[in-house]
Amino acid sequence: MLRGGSGYGSYDFSPLWRSTIGFDRLFDLAESAQRATEDNYPPYNIERLGDDRYQISLAVAGFSPDEISVTAEQNVVTIEGNKTDKTEREFMYRGISTRAFKRQFNLADYVQVKNASFDNGLLKIELVREIPEAMKPRRIAINGATPDNLHKLESRAA
Repeated sequence: MLRGGSGYGSYDFSPLWRSTIGFDRLFDLAESAQRATEDNYPPYNIERLGDDRYQISLAVAGFSPDEISVTAEQNVVTIEGNKTDKTEREFMYRGISTRAFKRQFNLADYVQVKNASFDNGLLKIELVREIPEAMKPRRIAINGATPDNLHKLESRAA
């Protein structure tokens, strides 16, 4: 929770970060305000497993793997669930929802869906950020610098 000290009150920005993976910066507030009104079904977690590894876990009790689809397109991963079991049952109490859903997560550049698995009612989607070699920082040699001087400069910086 972020608290403003100059009369602005208390602001909880966690809803702004919930559906975006791989971003470490604030994104468009208008888009996130629209997302804040969305349905919270099914519940989910987003975990950072490492520097460039993430996992989305969705609680999809009552669904089988063939009733769920995961689609990765550009910087968005979409999870949809449609229950095909239409048998008539008489429930005394129904606390496990099996309604159709569609949930989308925006991914940062170079974040890719690696795989999806279904285990004990949880759909787990693994994500990895893979920056292309051409986009990674690289050391540029300075003309006129001898390799010996370059080595001394590196050891002094460390």
